[in-house]
Parts: sequence; structure tokens; C-alpha cells
Amino acid sequence: MLFILKKGRVRVFRVSADGRALTTAIISPGTIFGEMVLLGQRMYDTYAEALDDTMVCVMSRADVQRFLLADARIAARITAILGRRPADLEQRLSGSVFKTVAQRIATTLTTLTSAQPPAGPLRPVGRHPQIALTHEQLAVLAGTPRETCTKVLRDYADHGLLRLARGRTTVLDPERLRDAAG
Repeated sequence: MLFILKKGRVRVFRVSADGRALTTAIISPGTIFGEMVLLGQRMYDTYAEALDDTMVCVMSRADVQRFLLADARIAARITAILGRRPADLEQRLSGSVFKTVAQRIATTLTTLTSAQPPAGPLRPVGRHPQIALTHEQLAVLAGTPRETCTKVLRDYADHGLLRLARGRTTVLDPERLRDAAG
């Protein structure tokens, strides 16, 4: 199966034998995922979780092969996406090794806000980006314990970068948050 995310965000993650989760990607609208099965690779211990309301189109292997043969543009797009995946994964891995916890949390928040739709008639300019995730969910995405994530988020809030509410983080200063991400 091939999945095309039309609306919302999806976290793709792997689970180790001892139950620890590693986020391998945060998928935004217009992105395909699940394609590794089409290439003959197994995706054992790989899962997808909706981070908010989503709409996903599902295509069978036969449908994908038919479209790939019918339209070179589709084949080129899938090839481009597949080509970016190793670089994205390498960047996440180096971030988890070389960045501090505070930088990883800032990077996660920056990534989540950049995946939001631009301002429009229903989203006025100047409105601060909001992330509707719990501290636990943010901690999992950043690869850190929830308690540590909460401490870092409070520190960022004390410095005016964020406003915290139950299950929601509002980014007040995206530029300074990007700087904090390193």
C-alpha cells in the first residue's frame, strides 16, 4: 500500500523490542509514505500515528504500478521523495546525537510549525502558530523524557518564545525558536 497524506500531520516511527519508539519522520500534507513495501522492503516494527485530524488516500500496489507506467511525472515525484528520505533520516540522526535536548525540542517545534498552512482567509496574518500536542507527544518526537521536555518548554516560555496551555503550545517568537534549535 501507498499512502498519500492530503490533510494533517502523521508521525512515522519504529519500535524496538524493548518498546522504545524512534520517530523517523513527521509527514506533512502532499507527502507519500508506506512506499518501502512497494520496493520489496519490509516495514516490520514501523508505525504511523496521526498527530491531528488527517485525510489519507490509499493506493494498492497495482494502482501505483499502473500510475507509474502511465505518467512519468508521478514516477519522478516518487523518485524525488525516495531520494530525500535518506538525507532527512541522516539529519534527524545527527540531530539526536549532536544537539542538546533543548535544541532538539526547539527543532521539533520549528518543524511542526513550518508544516502548518500559511495564513489565509480563515487564518489571519499575525496569528501565532499553535501546536496541538501534549508534552508527552512532543517529548516522544524530540526523543527525550516528558519531564525534561516540560522543563525545557517552561524555560522557553519564561524567555517569551512560547505560551503553554493544556495540550497546546503557541509559538510567540518563531525566529528566536529557530535560533535556539541551532
